[in-house]
Amino acid sequence: MEHEVFVPVQAERLREALADPVRVARAVPGLQQDAGTPPVSGRLKVRVGGHTITYRGTVRVTARDDGSYAVEGDATEARGPGTVKLALVLTLTPSDGGTTVTITGTTTADGRVADLPPDAVSATTGRLLNRFVENLAEVPETPPAAAEREPERETEPEAERAPEAEPEAEVEPAPEAEPSALFEEEEPAPPTPSRVNREDAVAEAAHARRTMIGRSAEEVDHAPPRGRYAPVPAPETADARATLRWAAPAAAVALASAIAVTRALRKRR
Repeated sequence: MEHEVFVPVQAERLREALADPVRVARAVPGLQQDAGTPPVSGRLKVRVGGHTITYRGTVRVTARDDGSYAVEGDATEARGPGTVKLALVLTLTPSDGGTTVTITGTTTADGRVADLPPDAVSATTGRLLNRFVENLAEVPETPPAAAEREPERETEPEAERAPEAEPEAEVEPAPEAEPSALFEEEEPAPPTPSRVNREDAVAEAAHARRTMIGRSAEEVDHAPPRGRYAPVPAPETADARATLRWAAPAAAVALASAIAVTRALRKRR
């Protein structure tokens, strides 16, 4: 396999990025690094044609004596027995306005990728290599001089704002605490409704909704109110209860006397 990528940056910048494992991991497109793993390791989703395959593996970048870089990696499918192994060599060649990165080497794969069309696999591989080299060139550098200037910039505003805080402390009046205490005693806060009353109201509302579901609008309009709004029946008096207690025995006595009189009249006849 041989592939070339041109990036409009100097070769030294790419060499610095390839020497930093953290920047290499950021340059791998779509790499999801797992916690507690080496910098260039994790999960990578690869889309080949209309199929998506997730791999889990590691990549190692090593500088060679001739100025090139050896890239070795191996990965396995997250949901299958397929494996992928690659052994690449990256050669950086300075050119007008940038650097040409030549990628040569071999890749071996089995599993789901082996069943896909070779053209689709080659196109996906070239796209990943292009994005990898472009991401290496776009990774922002963090020079140590800028890191040292940041704390100085933060301390300068603090020193300038320090004298402005002194007059604010002098203007604060102290004797305002007594009127506020008296005001709180004269107008106490109204008591908030208890949690039990709120739960009862919610339960009654839910019961009313359940009873009205499935009924027509006319029935709902003429239905008597329920719950706390239901009409309260008038209390019964003690005299009415006493009358009802003696009504049954009196009726029984009257019926018995009527039967006795009827039998006596029949005997006389």
